[in-house]
This record gives sequence, C-alpha cells and structure tokens, in this order.
Amino acid sequence: MSIGYACLTVGIPNTDLKSVTKKNATEERLKEVIQHNLNALENMIDYNSKQNIRLYRISSDLIPFGSSPVNTLNWGEIYGEDFRRIGKKIKNNDLRVSFHPGQYTVLNSPHSDVVERAIEDLRYHNKIMECMEIDFTHKIVVHIGGVYGNKEEAIKRFIQTFRKLDQPIKNRLIIENDDRLYTVEDVLGIAEACSIPVVFDNLHHTANHQGDPKTEAYWIKEVNNTWREMDGKQKVHYSQQASSKRIGAHTKTIYIGPFLDFYRTLPDTSIDIMLEVKDKNISTIKINNALSIDKNIARLEKEWARYKYAVLEKSPENYQAIRQLLKNKNEYPVIQFYQLIEEAMDTITFEGNAVNAAQHVWGYLNDGAIESEKRAFERNLTKYRNNEGKLRTVKNQLLKLAEKQAKDYLIQSLYFY
Repeated sequence: MSIGYACLTVGIPNTDLKSVTKKNATEERLKEVIQHNLNALENMIDYNSKQNIRLYRISSDLIPFGSSPVNTLNWGEIYGEDFRRIGKKIKNNDLRVSFHPGQYTVLNSPHSDVVERAIEDLRYHNKIMECMEIDFTHKIVVHIGGVYGNKEEAIKRFIQTFRKLDQPIKNRLIIENDDRLYTVEDVLGIAEACSIPVVFDNLHHTANHQGDPKTEAYWIKEVNNTWREMDGKQKVHYSQQASSKRIGAHTKTIYIGPFLDFYRTLPDTSIDIMLEVKDKNISTIKINNALSIDKNIARLEKEWARYKYAVLEKSPENYQAIRQLLKNKNEYPVIQFYQLIEEAMDTITFEGNAVNAAQHVWGYLNDGAIESEKRAFERNLTKYRNNEGKLRTVKNQLLKLAEKQAKDYLIQSLYFY
C-alpha cells in the first residue's frame, strides 16, 4: 500500500509553485516561472522519496497556460532534460504520480468549444507525463461532468467523447464518483462502456449514494474489477468531513482513529490511498507511521521535533503528556501520540500559551539576533499581548530569523505552518 497527497508540500522550503497572469505572460516570464515550478516539483519528488511517500498528485498548474494558446513555448523540448530527470527519479524511487484536472475540464458538455478545451487540457497533462517518460500506471483522474437536464444523454456524450480521445490519454484516464451528480454505480456503468478504471472516493460516496445501503468495502471491491494490469494497483481517494462545513468539505488533517477504522474494512490493504486533506504531506507521514511495520519510537521522536512548538502553543498539558509518552523507548504509542496532537491542534489558541511558545522559539534565536531584531521581537510580542498586533507577525519574524541563522530544526517546525 502507498499513501499519498495532492499538489502542495507543507512546511518544506523551496516547494512553492508560482503562477503568472495572462497580462504578464511574456515569453521571458513564462520561462522563468516554468523553470521555478520544475525545480519546485523536483524538490517535492526528492522530499517524497526521502520520506518514503510513494504516491503523489502533481499540480495541474505546473506549466502556466499549458493547454492555452497564451503559452506558445515549446516547453516540452525546452525543458526536456528537466522532465526526463524528474521522470527518472520517479521511476528509480518507485513513485506513482497522477494529475486531477479541475472543474473546467468537462468531457460531456453539450457545448463543443468546452469539450475541445477539455481535450486540449488532457493533452497537456498527458504531454507532461510523456515528457517524463513514465508509463500508464501514472494516471489522469477526471469527473464525469454535468447532467445538463438529461443524465442519460450526458453519459452518452461522455462515452462518445472518450472514444475520440488520443489513445495515450485513453490509457491514462480514470474516472471518479462525485459528491452531487454521479454515484459510484453511475461511474461503474460508464467505466464498463469505456473499459477504463474507476477511483472510488469515500467522502463523495457518503455525500452522494442515493440511499444505497451497500458498504464502502463492497464498492471498493467492485471498483477493483475495473483495474487492469497495465493500470497498476487500484487507487482510492480518502478524506474526512469537516465539521460545521458544507457537505464534502475536507478536514484540515486526517484523524487517525477514523482512518484506521476505514483501513480495517478494506477488502485489500495493498491498494493505494490518496489522502485529500488540507495539511497534505503532514497527514501522509502520520498515516504512514500508523501503518508502519517498523515500530521504532525514533519515528515518533522525529515527528515530535516538528510538532512540539505547535502543540505547546495550543496545549501545554498535551505537550507534557506527549513528552511523558515518549519516555518509554521500548513502546510505539503511535495512536495515542497523534490523538494527543490532534486534540491539541483542535483547541483555541490562548494568548498566554502563544506567548510562551513564541518565547521558547525565540530562545534558539536570541543569541544570534542583532539589537534591532531583538527590539522588533519585543515590540511585536507586546503588540500581540495588547491586542494591537497579530500572532502571525510574531511568527513571520521568527521564521525569517530562523532562515537567516540557518536553524533547520526551526525552519521545518510545524509551528510556522
């Protein structure tokens, strides 16, 4: 089983993607942004490989205006060496990557211009994968699209459009149930007509199952029948419903208890699971640690180094409880560890706790700070205490100082993110 995340890597330097507006999309600017984004992608691939994260969804924004006439660059050739190098790393480290084009990539629209743009967008995504020279186990995920007043006709249009696609795109495409219009049963029917795999999305199914009493495990097993050898392992999308938000809204983190409940019901625990969650790689590492057969407490100690000041800011009680939990080096209390962190991160931030945590971080930076930086820290902290300034201002200064002083221990702390 591989656990993965989508698009952005949280808390890791030099992994941000840049964009460009249509007005500023000059050849020079496009080249600059594309090179930056490819460098960022390579850094994300390196990070994932080092962290043993084997499943990753690449952002569709990698190449600005990649499927639009606005970008006339032959970017596949210009950056061919970069693509091949990244692709080689993907293959050598046994990573599996994918794309998930956005809501405007609609193959079943009744409007031909919309369909043509969707096809061009799929060509763009496939071109990136071809430039990286990776096989058809690396997929492009799409939703079916709209209903447009007649679901049966909309399904027919999707199938007709699919049959016109370039063969390499057909080989990469997989379809997904959504949270409003197309149930997993609908999608399975389309998959049978097109002979393509289905990715089951648990949260979408919860929101849109039309009273179907069958379990998630049942549908995951059914969906598995759509996956062929050339497609690689079956993949599912997993997320959790955020409380007090619209149906289908993702939580900020994957809570370990509900995930393990889901995991225990799986008919096949070797499948790949893409986590759709706001804290991205952070939850991925959490789940990897929970499922690891290597029960070495050093894994949790490494995690604690990243979490400790974020927890201290939220709950000194949980901070102390985790320190006690990690004292026994012969145990691997992974569930209790993450549940204490989750509980802390769900609490309201109180001013006194926030000040205490900021001062702890400042203790690592004080000796290396010049007088003006020391005065600025005291000024920012005082403003926050007096409700005249923001905690984010305090943290931003601390992060800049950590970067200036090359304090890697702090730079990668989740306290800042």
